[in-house]
Amino acid sequence: MAAVAAIAPNLWRLSPAKIKCDSTPCVNPRTESALKRENHHLLSRFCTHLSIQKHGSFHSYFSLKAASSSSVESTEYTEEPATKVKFQTSLSIPGCSTSMPLTGTGYREKVFAVIGVKVYAAGLYVNQSIFARLEAWKGQSAADLQQDSEFFDTIFQAPLEKSLQIVLVRDVDGKTFWDALDEAISPRIKSPTPVDTSALSTFSTLFQGRPLNKGTIILLTWLDSTKMLVSVSSDGLPSGVDATIESTNVISALFDVFLGSDSVSPTLKASVTSGLTALLNG
Repeated sequence: MAAVAAIAPNLWRLSPAKIKCDSTPCVNPRTESALKRENHHLLSRFCTHLSIQKHGSFHSYFSLKAASSSSVESTEYTEEPATKVKFQTSLSIPGCSTSMPLTGTGYREKVFAVIGVKVYAAGLYVNQSIFARLEAWKGQSAADLQQDSEFFDTIFQAPLEKSLQIVLVRDVDGKTFWDALDEAISPRIKSPTPVDTSALSTFSTLFQGRPLNKGTIILLTWLDSTKMLVSVSSDGLPSGVDATIESTNVISALFDVFLGSDSVSPTLKASVTSGLTALLNG
């Protein structure tokens, strides 16, 4: 148990805030109806790709299923295979004005005495309008895109929402979770400013002393390259925002932790790259 306890970081308890995202399309203006048709088409292509790719690396990360539901409509989801955690294929994120599609899933593993311990599963959701910004990479392979830092820099810099859903697959305390995350973030900030220090303190305070039980969900939502929302819930998907982080260095470093050249979850980065490639080339 001591080894397990040494896995993760701190807690937040700031008053929830309702913050709206800037989801303005970043290409030539179109009518609202045209945008809706385009977004529906993109999501349809993505779900179709998930259904037909039964062999190959992308399917090894994504498996499309339908969750049972008491309502008339069923919820579609994908299962992260290593942890069996299920992610909705489309999700409404607190603080954002539009539902976003899932682009990939993976897991975080820590190694103790040669034994790998899975800590959490993660899935990345993106605003569908971001694909218009990635047209320059259309036709390239997932293997090439995964090594292209400019591709991921463009995703981060786009003033459109990106949200990472983290689902714990074991019990950890908040301080341990934050400590592990901080160990990955801090080395990526070469010369912290007072703003960076304050942002890290806000992050730390949110988790400090807070038990994070198995099944706890954490949402890290980048509204743009300067602002990030954090939501935490031990009872299903979060319904509000628990903290707002406004430090470009901190939120850039956090994005790099998961999707940079030295990702803490190679499975997540590979799956996200495959998902985005399918959408661009489908």
